[in-house]
Amino acid sequence: MGDMTNSDFYSKNQRNEANHAGEFGCTLQELRSLMELRGTEAVVKIKETYGDTEGLCRHLKTSPTEGLAGTAADLEKRKLIFGKNFIPPKKPKTFIQLVWEALQDVTLIILEIAAMISLGLSFYQPPGEGNEGCGTATGGTEDEGEAEAGWIEGAAILLSVICVVLVTAFNDWSKEKQFRGLQSRIEQEQKFTVVRGGQVIQIPVAEIVVGDIAQVKYGDLLPADGIFIQGNDLKIDESSLTGESDQVRKSVDKDPMLLSGTHVMEGSGRMLVTAVGVNSQTGIIFTLLGAGGEEEEKKDKKAKQQDGAAAMEMQPLKSAEGGEGDDKDKKKSNMHKKEKSVLQGKLTKLAVQIGKAGLVMSAITVIILVLYFAIDTFVVNKQPWLPECTPVYVQYFVKFFIIGVTVLVVAVPEGLPLAVTISLAYSVKKMMRDNNLVRHLDACETMGNATAICSDKTGTLTTNRMTVVQAYVGDVHYREVPAPEVIPAKTMELLVNAIAINSAYTTKILPPEKEGGLPRQVGNKTECGLLGFVLDLKQDYEPVRSLIPEEKLYKVYTFNSVRKSMSTVIKMPDGSFRMYSKGASEIVLKKCSRILNAAGEPRIFRPRDRDEMVKKVIEPMACDGLRTICVAFRDFPSSPEPDWDNENDILSDLTCICVVGIEDPVRPEVPEAIRKCQRAGITVRMVTGDNINTARAIAIKCGIIHPGEDFLCLEGKEFNRRIRNEKGEIEQERIDKIWPKLRVLARSSPTDKHTLVKGIIDSTQVEQRQVVAVTGDGTNDGPALKKADVGFAMGIAGTDVAKEASDIILTDDNFSSIVKAVMWGRNVYDSISKFLQFQLTVNIVAVIVAFTGACITQDSPLKAVQMLWVNLIMDTFASLALATEPPTEALLLRKPYGRNKPLISRTMMKNILGHAVYQLTLIFTLLFVGEKMFKIDSGRNAPLHSPPSEHYTIIFNTFVMMQLFNEINARKIHGERNVFDGIFRNPIFCAIVLGTFAIQIVIVQFGGKPFSCSPLQLDQWMWCVFIGLGELVWGQVIATIPTSRLKFLKEAGRLTEKEEVPEEELNEDVEEIDHAERELRRGQILWFRGLNRIQTQIEVVNTFKSGTSFQGALRRQSSVTSQTQDVTNLSSPSHVSLSNALSSPTSTSAAAAGHPRREGIP
Repeated sequence: MGDMTNSDFYSKNQRNEANHAGEFGCTLQELRSLMELRGTEAVVKIKETYGDTEGLCRHLKTSPTEGLAGTAADLEKRKLIFGKNFIPPKKPKTFIQLVWEALQDVTLIILEIAAMISLGLSFYQPPGEGNEGCGTATGGTEDEGEAEAGWIEGAAILLSVICVVLVTAFNDWSKEKQFRGLQSRIEQEQKFTVVRGGQVIQIPVAEIVVGDIAQVKYGDLLPADGIFIQGNDLKIDESSLTGESDQVRKSVDKDPMLLSGTHVMEGSGRMLVTAVGVNSQTGIIFTLLGAGGEEEEKKDKKAKQQDGAAAMEMQPLKSAEGGEGDDKDKKKSNMHKKEKSVLQGKLTKLAVQIGKAGLVMSAITVIILVLYFAIDTFVVNKQPWLPECTPVYVQYFVKFFIIGVTVLVVAVPEGLPLAVTISLAYSVKKMMRDNNLVRHLDACETMGNATAICSDKTGTLTTNRMTVVQAYVGDVHYREVPAPEVIPAKTMELLVNAIAINSAYTTKILPPEKEGGLPRQVGNKTECGLLGFVLDLKQDYEPVRSLIPEEKLYKVYTFNSVRKSMSTVIKMPDGSFRMYSKGASEIVLKKCSRILNAAGEPRIFRPRDRDEMVKKVIEPMACDGLRTICVAFRDFPSSPEPDWDNENDILSDLTCICVVGIEDPVRPEVPEAIRKCQRAGITVRMVTGDNINTARAIAIKCGIIHPGEDFLCLEGKEFNRRIRNEKGEIEQERIDKIWPKLRVLARSSPTDKHTLVKGIIDSTQVEQRQVVAVTGDGTNDGPALKKADVGFAMGIAGTDVAKEASDIILTDDNFSSIVKAVMWGRNVYDSISKFLQFQLTVNIVAVIVAFTGACITQDSPLKAVQMLWVNLIMDTFASLALATEPPTEALLLRKPYGRNKPLISRTMMKNILGHAVYQLTLIFTLLFVGEKMFKIDSGRNAPLHSPPSEHYTIIFNTFVMMQLFNEINARKIHGERNVFDGIFRNPIFCAIVLGTFAIQIVIVQFGGKPFSCSPLQLDQWMWCVFIGLGELVWGQVIATIPTSRLKFLKEAGRLTEKEEVPEEELNEDVEEIDHAERELRRGQILWFRGLNRIQTQIEVVNTFKSGTSFQGALRRQSSVTSQTQDVTNLSSPSHVSLSNALSSPTSTSAAAAGHPRREGIP
């Protein structure tokens, strides 16, 4: 279905519709056109066509209260006619495509060409037997059989290249596959609440069909298009589709259209699903994208121009330079995500440096070989250049060239990216077991560098099982839940009604799953705590709810982060109104003017009574770490009916029923996890909406603050007062005064959280840039999660919006899983360092041996194919072996590395150079006096195509043995003595070392001509292994030398501050825009990923459909952009006036470029 063009899709469905038109009162096409309407147009259309929403429900054979019957046949039929709620993903790259990509590697291409030339020449026999005259070119022991075997070397090189390519492609392929598995797992875990057969059930999003009645609530990401049929105070963030950052209020009679992919920011209600999958608004966009996939390649040039249009929309400031702007823009939008991974940055830099060095070495090698040969043949031996000798000479030159390329191949560490990928992929797989679902690979490694964690309190540090443990009712403060008898009947009735009615009807308490377990809490946990309180008072909330079902609620003010309270209005039998309210006690009590006394009668409640109550009741509760909730009510007369929209008047003059203290116990494993973090040099800060006393009490229980330390606990208001100047603008210097000591931020709004995270990240006060991780579960945490270096969303309590903005999802909502993530992150870093230490040793040795060998003996002691084998051991196998070391607790005993700590520390440099010295000494000894030691023929100065000598085979074998044992040394990078520590915990490592050893035996004994090996005797083998074992002993010698003495050792692979600031930013005028763009990306607008560019396309398509001008679309977009910039307080000097931006020629050309008729979009 993925490749099906829209027209196929429609025609197929049209046929279905023809068959089924009789069954449902409306066709797919009708519903699609209905969903394209907005606001009042839609209301009018529904009225005209169906009468009202209930009429539409009848047409779709569903009931607004009972939902679908849910029979399998009915659901299947609906899927057949109206489609499934599934958007087919883009096709993954095939293995062949990946092989083709791997072949693009420059060094491999050079090798392939060289091998081809070598092959071609080996088959070319020069005419005439004039060979003897070609001087040193062909002396010595060449017999016919050997000359025939000249093709083997070329073939062997080609074969090794094929090997390397296949391995790389396979790795990419498995990475892709893993990633897809991850995506589908995230998708499967997404469930949605629908009503079927009168039962409220949760089903996977893919199971939703047209005609379902779905329950939507705060924090949902809508999975399908639908029509709002009942609910209260529903506000939707539609920025992902429209780009308008203002929340849109939905109501049955004004704007009932709910679109997939948009976020519910407030309120709750029910919707009738009218379009799913590819027919929903998001689906249509994705189909345009996907259908454009094949055309995309062809359209790429055009698309670039269209991106120009997108850039225009994003940045009305950048009018004059739209053209080059869009390229920068693209870079920048990639940069935001890319800039994150510190490791990738350091590695790329290191690889480039090593590559350059290798290139120089290989060039010098080739030049020296060619010169030596030319001088020796033509100058010293005074040979004339005979035409019939040309092929022989060319063959020599090709041989030299191949040697040079091999030096380059060995020098370039192409295993680095592989090692990173393997290490990350392995970690991600294993982190699943530790309840970390990683959505972005680099988040895992960034976590190892984290220096600060800003954590929520509820649910992350605490168990999120709320229970009422204290109450203040009828002028008495009960330290535990009171007996039902002591509460006056009037108060009791009011209390039960207030709690049962004024809470989401989706919140309930169900019997425990296991015998003797705790009752299950479903829905909002605070409300569950209150309902539990009703049950503890031996009352029941169900009868109250069945008496007043959700449809009968007159008006609901839902909870949001501004109100911090929730109120529900019901109509009494006599026509008057009663409103029940509940919320944070200090907020609700301020609005109370009466309170129920011991007899259940209201008495006057003055401000000074309130102050006394705060001191005597609320503060003591809060100091016990309890959350205090006040429950209140107010009666209104039936006429005149109050103005319900005037919230301030409505929410005043309340009568307090009771104040309860809700306990949310700290998770037992949290204090230990926080201690580990602090020991690992990570500061944990708590950011919570609770009041400051509760927050402080919990922070002490968790060990975030220790009594007697110098730290700050602030409330949101105070925090804002301290960080803003007289004009109310946030100043970085002011934040810098606060954050180092801040440990608890209470009563904070989501913006405070975002401000704090941004402030810590942007701070230049400490020499290391802080790397901040943030946990969040609410919709309002989105901006902070996006801004942070690593965002953790809660898998259980988290809303879809939070998950969408996060990098890692904690599937068990547990803080101690974050510590596991830190451990894995540091492990990735260490694995890469281990690999580097091993790889660079081999690199240095192989390059020097090939180079000096070539200069002195005109032939590299290590042949091209042998080098490729070494390269395979070094790169591919070693990256597998060393990148899959499991993490140990010891990783948490050191401070974070930080952004500008070099990849290769002094200790590692010492190890690399130390081992290189050992290996070089032995190899050169063997090269120059080996034949005397082993009493064998010398392999030096052998002519072209001579058979492989035992001498050079011993050198090759010793070299590989030393690498194998050095691989064991490389397992430790901090100078530890015991290199075997925990070696059996890593079966992959053991398998690879033993496997390599076995293959090496086969190569030496049976490799023959292709590998330039001649079989060795047992005593020669023993010597090779013995010299290899010397590596382990030498490793201990090196470990004894104190690093501090070796001041001359340089560190390598560091990211300096300068490089870390992307060059675009240094450019002053661009910088403003860069900021604006980043704020746009992360700030008020919760961008729905990947829809950035499509927005423009859809905008353009729709505009042309409706015939308004593209300029209008642009203007609308620009106004949004400028609003967003005002919101983020950008005092931008380069603010070009919008009219100017719109009339600039670039924008007009961009508008023309974006003209969809040329694109062939209908």
